[in-house]
Amino acid sequence: MRLGTSAPLKHDSSDEWAANQIKLGCRAVVFPVQSNEPEKTIIEYKKAAEKAGLMIAEVGIWRNALSADPAERKANMDYCVEQVRLADFLHARCAVNVAGAFGPVWDGGYKENFSEEAWKKTIAMVREIIDRAGIKNTYFTLEPMPWMIPTGPKDYLKLLEAVERDRFAVHMDIINMTNSADRYFNADEFVDECADLLGDKIRSCHIKDVHLAEQYTLRLEECAPGCGEFPLRHYISRMNDIDPDMPVILEHLHSDEDYIKYMGYLKEELNGLYKTV
Repeated sequence: MRLGTSAPLKHDSSDEWAANQIKLGCRAVVFPVQSNEPEKTIIEYKKAAEKAGLMIAEVGIWRNALSADPAERKANMDYCVEQVRLADFLHARCAVNVAGAFGPVWDGGYKENFSEEAWKKTIAMVREIIDRAGIKNTYFTLEPMPWMIPTGPKDYLKLLEAVERDRFAVHMDIINMTNSADRYFNADEFVDECADLLGDKIRSCHIKDVHLAEQYTLRLEECAPGCGEFPLRHYISRMNDIDPDMPVILEHLHSDEDYIKYMGYLKEELNGLYKTV
């Protein structure tokens, strides 16, 4: 597998960006330029990644394509399409978004997120984005979330079958799916379930950790790798078995210093699994 981070790190040029990623031990990256930025900038970063041998793992989207507001929904759908086209141009492993929320917070948890309407609109949204983008070199994926579909591997498999598009695949964020006591306490078995059901449909993975707080009621808190109890080595070992080039992206830290610190931890913890050349 190839480690990477979601952080571009402080830099002043595309070449410095790529050099910093290599210095950190990354062999995969999240592309730091958006589709609405100058074409010249996009090409500069693309070439810098290629020259450094960095796999472009993900192009992020992070917009609510199911917004209740028609104007916002149209703008977000158009942005989704352009980000997916950007990923195709880059030959990225995937473009990734969340399904979307049926409430005021774009990625928030609402009862309506699990309605039959949400299911049907998510399928239609994924189909439209893929069909409009006309992609050949990348995949569109949805990051699973604790409070919107898909919340687990069976949901994701059902969604893959319902969408019926070859260019729809899986983004694996197993901590986001660790949303119950059963999945927390039986984490090894949950890892195996995800790997067995979704297998070679997985295009990219996020890595972080989860901690069970002592206070009532059940409180599962996302945290940095090594600050929780999740079997990270088993998780990455199973992802590596699926694809030795699987990108594994560290995310949700607060500073460049944190990324440097926890990348060091991962390189030690995952020794023997990650590619250095």
